[in-house]
Amino acid sequence: MNRLPMFCALAISLAGCAAGGAQQSATHLSAAQCRDLTALRNHAPLTRERNLSELAALEKAGYDPSRFYDPYYPDDLHAAQRQVEIWYRTDCQPQRVD
Repeated sequence: MNRLPMFCALAISLAGCAAGGAQQSATHLSAAQCRDLTALRNHAPLTRERNLSELAALEKAGYDPSRFYDPYYPDDLHAAQRQVEIWYRTDCQPQRVD
């Protein structure tokens, strides 16, 4: 039994995991997204820009609002919101919005 193909596939898979883990330290949210999310959390007036900024963050976290029929809604939206919350806590410095 030749196990070489299995070991090659395993090695490639592990290399992909290692490369993916290296990107963990990069920020996921832009400074503008941090500012807009902070404003929304502090009940600042809603603006089109703030809504689009939040939507862009949710899409980056995996939410796809363009699906006509989404059998996973609202679970996929909630998962994206949780991911954005994690990114917010790690990427955004506490900011004060007046």
